[in-house]
Amino acid sequence: MCIKFDQQFANLDAHEFIANLLVARLGIKFLVVGDDFRFGKGRKGDFAMLQQHAYQYGYDVVSTQSFRHHDSRISSTEIRTALKNGDFKVAQEMLGRPFAIAGKVVHGAKKGRTIGFPTANVLLKRCIAPINGVFAVNVSIDGQTYKGVANVGKRPTVDGERSQLEVHIFDFAERLYGKFIRVEFNQKLRDERKFDTFELLKQQIKLDAQKAKQLLCAQ
Repeated sequence: MCIKFDQQFANLDAHEFIANLLVARLGIKFLVVGDDFRFGKGRKGDFAMLQQHAYQYGYDVVSTQSFRHHDSRISSTEIRTALKNGDFKVAQEMLGRPFAIAGKVVHGAKKGRTIGFPTANVLLKRCIAPINGVFAVNVSIDGQTYKGVANVGKRPTVDGERSQLEVHIFDFAERLYGKFIRVEFNQKLRDERKFDTFELLKQQIKLDAQKAKQLLCAQ
């Protein structure tokens, strides 16, 4: 069932949410929710309310306990915060794996190759990426892992409009168009910014690549 979250649905009372949506329309018999689940106008519905109505409507309900990382509850919000702050170690501990973006390589403007830094471009499906800036990365291609430097953003120096991932892979010269790659983010180097000229951007990319190599080779 696909529910359109409009103003009418947002104003749905918590009791109506149970009676009309869960019971009448979905016909639930066994419900599993997170221990922080809230529903209904003003977030007034919770697990306790679901329990109170379980016998009346003939369903069972259980809650899943939150996993915690140190003093924080592991959640998508906490993971996004860690990624935004460039704390990939904490993000990895909460995810249980390194944070990565994967996708098919598409054709770009090919401006990177004119300055000696060809890039593999992956369009981002989300309107807002959880990260933004320049990063030292590891890239997986056909079971092999390579080191590189990547930019996630709109490329303001060349008046880019759509957010995308651009990764320059060190010591790599193969064609990647249409191939599936996985980019694992290791460390943030700097924020994305607009340079006055393309030449200044070229100089900064050289510095970014040098720093990324130093960081990755030291690990």
